[in-house]
Amino acid sequence: MTGIAARVFLPFAAGYFISYLFRVVNAVIASDLAGDIGIGPSALGLLTATYFISFASFQVPLGLLLDRFGPRRVEAVLLIFAGIGAVLFARAESLAGLIVGRALIGFGVSSCLMAAFKAYTIWFDRQHWPMINGFQMASGGLGALAATYPVEVLLGFTDWRGVFMLLAGMTWAIAVLVFVVVPERRDGLSPEPIARQWQGVRQVFADRGFWRSAPLTTMSQTALLAIQGLWAGPWFRDVVGLDREGVAASLFGIAVAMICGWLVLGTLAGRLVQRGYDLMLVAVAGMAVFIVVQLLLLVCPVSWALPLWLAFGFFGTSGIIAYPALSQMFPLQLSGRVSTAINLLVFVTAFIGQWLIGVIIAFWPVGADGRYAVPGYRTGFLLMAGLQILGLVWYVVSSRRAR
Repeated sequence: MTGIAARVFLPFAAGYFISYLFRVVNAVIASDLAGDIGIGPSALGLLTATYFISFASFQVPLGLLLDRFGPRRVEAVLLIFAGIGAVLFARAESLAGLIVGRALIGFGVSSCLMAAFKAYTIWFDRQHWPMINGFQMASGGLGALAATYPVEVLLGFTDWRGVFMLLAGMTWAIAVLVFVVVPERRDGLSPEPIARQWQGVRQVFADRGFWRSAPLTTMSQTALLAIQGLWAGPWFRDVVGLDREGVAASLFGIAVAMICGWLVLGTLAGRLVQRGYDLMLVAVAGMAVFIVVQLLLLVCPVSWALPLWLAFGFFGTSGIIAYPALSQMFPLQLSGRVSTAINLLVFVTAFIGQWLIGVIIAFWPVGADGRYAVPGYRTGFLLMAGLQILGLVWYVVSSRRAR
């Protein structure tokens, strides 16, 4: 990697690292939150999913800002708010206070992936987008990794409040890193007035090609975010019967599998494109395998849990391949708006999905030991798989009609 490429990639990779750490850390500290604040599964799902809805609510204006002002300035400013949110979360004494802090964190890290994708469309050649995006996603996997066993170890020295104060300091340091280290480049930015930029947003959402693959991509990423970001941890506790260290170690393994998925599948997708394969078809194939893995999790014995969850993490990353595939369908000046358009759909449905799984689990009584009922997990996970199947059917049918 050249000096300029490293200056572009490493700061944005650090930003996505902290973003993903924030996203999944509640899976490890869930029991601490529930015991300290006194919340049930539905409230826990709502709290954790608040990250997604605040994240999603800023995606459309974020696309406008990225295409107009560039990724360096936008991400550096927003990360300041994420650090403030982490401080508020650490000092909260009620569910409402936690939700406010979590919402501000989601808003503050809302640019960490999309700003990177925008920067890479500016600085890297088109054929390298799937590979560099895969490396970017792998940096998020490292964040997911850090949110598992390392956080569990850290909880031996401090509580969850101390963890979030540490995250606040890290976030502000990364904000400075992005602003100081990333070089400025105006290529691929849009000097158009805001009214003209909104026309670009409408152009993206009115495109039939966008809507052919958007439902499947959205639901595939929703399943990964909603389950891996929260419910996988309680699942290992309640279904497999693991203790805290066992849960953290299992989540650590899933995070490693996700890193491998982003690196391997991103690199493989780039090579297949160079050989003439359609990038969207590569993404759809990976998402189809991801659906099969989820169905196997529902029907296979518990002894198969670990390898299936590792496959869940590995193939769950295939949905991100659709992002550069969608960007290639539009002019370079719209790349920020294209990525944030699909991200808007993903994070709105991830909010609904993560909360809804908690609502479904709450239909069954909580055990005397605080464990949730196994049928609740199965029902919630089955709903996620069913929605992905509908998205896959829609892609096949609409693609045939288009041809």
